[in-house]
Amino acid sequence: YHKDWNFQVVKTGDKLSLGKKELIFVEAMMLHWPDSMMTYLTGDAILFSNDAFGQHIASEHMFNDLVVQSELFEEATKYYANILTPFSPLVTKKINEVVALNLPLNFICPSHGVIWRDNPLQIAQQYLQWAADYQENQITIIYDTMWDGTRMLAENIAKGIKQKDGKVTVKLYNISRSDINDVVTEVFKSRAILIGSPTINKGILNAMAAFLEMITGLKFKNKKAAAFGCYGWSGESVKILNDHLGRAGFELTGDGLKAMWQPGDEALAQALSFGKAFAERV
Repeated sequence: YHKDWNFQVVKTGDKLSLGKKELIFVEAMMLHWPDSMMTYLTGDAILFSNDAFGQHIASEHMFNDLVVQSELFEEATKYYANILTPFSPLVTKKINEVVALNLPLNFICPSHGVIWRDNPLQIAQQYLQWAADYQENQITIIYDTMWDGTRMLAENIAKGIKQKDGKVTVKLYNISRSDINDVVTEVFKSRAILIGSPTINKGILNAMAAFLEMITGLKFKNKKAAAFGCYGWSGESVKILNDHLGRAGFELTGDGLKAMWQPGDEALAQALSFGKAFAERV
């Protein structure tokens, strides 16, 4: 497997002649692998962008202008949110570097997903927006529950937020019944999140623990958060959730909300007020 090939190591700006056309190489380290590299083909003006600008979709249509635009950008957003978010500073630097080459561009061809031929630079411009601590006017509530108590808190918190701010988009997810990549995408789009779990064995439910570990690695920035949950005896879950959120880089808005046993009218009213107060703080 280790034959004496005549390798030539290339770097950004190096060229390889194909006769009438040339390949121009652009290093793209950590977008999203250490050895990632883009290649530009002169004449046809094609940027082979490797993993950048791709999506995890397979369509019978090859080009971006032939697919449903909402679905395309939903998948492109999901790809960026789940894979490229921690490398956002590198994304900004690399895109500006490529644009500075001032090369004509007819196509961007990623390693997977559709080819960008209709205004191909639109996805590069979108990447610059996503890389700038992106957020929409959205609050996402993610919870897990054992006997529906934490779900009841989550739903009343959502009602409180909407009563306080009718313009904000509020989305609610049971993490154990949702695709984790879809939920991460909603966190990416949100300006604030709320995380809920009951206490079990002085800890939190495992689906929530896995989700928190994932968003910690993604290094989201400029987002606020709070925690909530039910408990029967010791009630450690809210503190554990707060600790996770702090390590993940979220700005906590307070100590959180705890409810003992199945929440009754008083606890549900507190959850409603908690949602209103959270909407004010974010």
